Amino acid sequence: MAVDNLPDFHPNLPRIFFSRVGNQTLRTAIWSGKDKGFGKRTPLLFFNGIGANLEIAQAFADTFTGRDIITFDMPGVGGSPDPTVPYRPWWVAKAAKQILLENGYKKVDVLGVSWGGGPAQQFAWQCKDMTKRLILCATTTGVTMVPGNPKALSKMMSPKRYIDRDFLAKNFETLYGDAAEAGVRDFSINMVPPSVKGYLYQLMAMVGYSTLPFIRRIRAKTLVIMGDNDHIVPVTNGYILNFALKRSKLKIIEGAGHLFLLTRRDETIGIIRDFFGEPEVAEPHVEPVLLPSVAAAFNHKDEFDPAFVKAIV
Repeated sequence: MAVDNLPDFHPNLPRIFFSRVGNQTLRTAIWSGKDKGFGKRTPLLFFNGIGANLEIAQAFADTFTGRDIITFDMPGVGGSPDPTVPYRPWWVAKAAKQILLENGYKKVDVLGVSWGGGPAQQFAWQCKDMTKRLILCATTTGVTMVPGNPKALSKMMSPKRYIDRDFLAKNFETLYGDAAEAGVRDFSINMVPPSVKGYLYQLMAMVGYSTLPFIRRIRAKTLVIMGDNDHIVPVTNGYILNFALKRSKLKIIEGAGHLFLLTRRDETIGIIRDFFGEPEVAEPHVEPVLLPSVAAAFNHKDEFDPAFVKAIV
């Protein structure tokens, strides 16, 4: 399928395929890293935020080259079919392990963003031998978190921001704390609405869940990154994570909101590279473009009941 604004050459398109985990099918993506003369680096397992399809990670993958990046859509999100049964973070970690092993990965760095921070911590504990380092962005210990701005949280509980781009633009700063002009396009250009069932099951996965019972047993060296203007996950949660983790370093990005991995991408990736101790490699800033796989993944848009969405907004 032709996409008008996709250039003839795109720096780093992923290989997208389907993985079977038990009774659930998960749409999976692997971006292939480029050896820049220092050897191919440790692959990166990426756990995305709630309702976020894998294409939203494209801008990150374009900038953070040098290693393979592996991620997958949660059930009912992006191109993954709806969940067959409710699931918990331990299942997400188990699914990630299976996907990694099936594709020949035995040791990875792990990055979790927002909702994905729970499964990332779970994986780092549950799959200790596969985890080299852990990066936690704009996330918490789970239900034991310090809650964010009530206005932001009430809007986040609904998937409407993934359905209605006008709603997203109007409420972007209230939701995330990031400047709208810097974030709306980068966030929404490859956005695919989750199904209502998929979104609710993803919310339910974290009900009553906390990483505090095992967080002290996570032995991976960890970097916690927070924005001090995050309306969803206040910066205090970063201090809690940093205190609870045995081998942790905290970095706070001044003026950044919840989506700093997109809105302050180059700066954030610089922080991650410093944490990894990587030599600096000059990288051009890549502007996000609409990916062809988005059209193929747009399989939930007719599943929304307007009355239901209106009721939970």
